Amino acid sequence: MAPAMAWLLFLQLVLEPTLVVNINLQLAIKNFKDLHVDYPRVNYPAGFQGYCNGLMAYVRGREQSSYCPKSHYVIHVPWTEVQKFCKHCENFCENYNEYCTLTQDSFPITICSLVTKQPPTSCRYNGTLTNQRLYLLCSQKYDAEPIGIIGLY
Repeated sequence: MAPAMAWLLFLQLVLEPTLVVNINLQLAIKNFKDLHVDYPRVNYPAGFQGYCNGLMAYVRGREQSSYCPKSHYVIHVPWTEVQKFCKHCENFCENYNEYCTLTQDSFPITICSLVTKQPPTSCRYNGTLTNQRLYLLCSQKYDAEPIGIIGLY
């Protein structure tokens, strides 16, 4: 019985942190896909008063937050088009403690910006559709997945 208990203790001490990190990473990748990739672009009902208001209601619901983010980027290409840029990252962004890359291609992106001068309880957004390159956070140096957007170029 003692060897089995020792083996179980070993598995808990060695593998559990790895499993937790892997689960957190998988959640970060899924959140990126769900919150920043909209292809084909969704059409929200008229009651949302525009694409960004509908999208940001979804984002805030997914994050379970009443906070109104000042801006949010949404990419309108298939996931595989974004994903390929994180497959090999040479840059480490110390400010984010993650690997990062600048995409070589420009993408159609909607920038949702919080409307200023509105009641604090209101979250209304304007949207700007543009084509730009992205600074992406990637999950690791090689064979990585996008996990965040730092900004646009």
